Amino acid sequence: MKPPPRASARSTPPLLQDDAAAPWKHLPAASPTSAAVLAETLGGGQAFRWTLRMDGAYWEGGYANHRFHLRADPEGRLLWRPANGSTPESDAEKSLHHYLGADQDWIDLADRLPWRSDPHLPRCLKAFPGLRILRQPFGETLLAFLCSPTKRIPQISLMLETLAERFGDPLPGGSHALPTWERLARTSLSDLRACGLGFRARHIEAAARFLAARPDWLATTPALPYPEARARLLEVPGVGGKVADCILLFGAGRLEAFPIDTWIQKVLDRHYHLAGWSTPAVIHFARIHFGPTAGLAQQFLFAWERRHGSSPPTESPPQP
Repeated sequence: MKPPPRASARSTPPLLQDDAAAPWKHLPAASPTSAAVLAETLGGGQAFRWTLRMDGAYWEGGYANHRFHLRADPEGRLLWRPANGSTPESDAEKSLHHYLGADQDWIDLADRLPWRSDPHLPRCLKAFPGLRILRQPFGETLLAFLCSPTKRIPQISLMLETLAERFGDPLPGGSHALPTWERLARTSLSDLRACGLGFRARHIEAAARFLAARPDWLATTPALPYPEARARLLEVPGVGGKVADCILLFGAGRLEAFPIDTWIQKVLDRHYHLAGWSTPAVIHFARIHFGPTAGLAQQFLFAWERRHGSSPPTESPPQP
């Protein structure tokens, strides 16, 4: 699969500026992206704390104590600036580079997927060239996906924003960081329920107690081999198989993780004829068929299904 043309330094226009904010800076990246693919990356269910601003001009959001504006220019470059015009910490750009996986050639990784022998995968890859997997803080990813069962992306975002406003540290410009697990361990169940979490409040309270009793758990789990890390996650109250794989994929960069939700089950039933298969059998199929980066394939399938999957496709798969 041939990647889209790379940006040329000669044809690159000047960075657009906004008189009311810090200047835009170019974030060097191994693979280009478009505004549409950046929207799928930031707003498609990997992360839940990014918001489209100024009639779609840029995204505002962040993680930990970092807040950024992000956009993609017509040349496929990633542009960033600190949110609210504040001066970023010295490590902010390096942190953002890691968060966005900017050192990884995502087009090359996608080309290694089995699109040559898979009749459905090519249309997904062509629709979202350069789609990437975010590298989010592990503890924040755990909190986010504990809020996710039976909820849609805007609802998850609202729950996290409420938690941040009530229990998180304030940040410049009036926003708040997500609360730490130490802070959540000191929060009552009634206060958690007041954040509109529903039954998820019990899971978050129990998970906070679980982590408080294991001070090194968050630091050591992401580096473990995938089977061990997944087994550890399944010990956390409220974490099932799908949530564990989401946390490992989006919070630990474990591309072998293959979360199966209703969207992905629909894809696998319709395009891969797996209806009636058990979840372990489906996961085994996915890891064999899609290979060591099955999680990246999952994100392409997920993105395409959300956009196009309401009715069966009638066109022939596009040729890469």
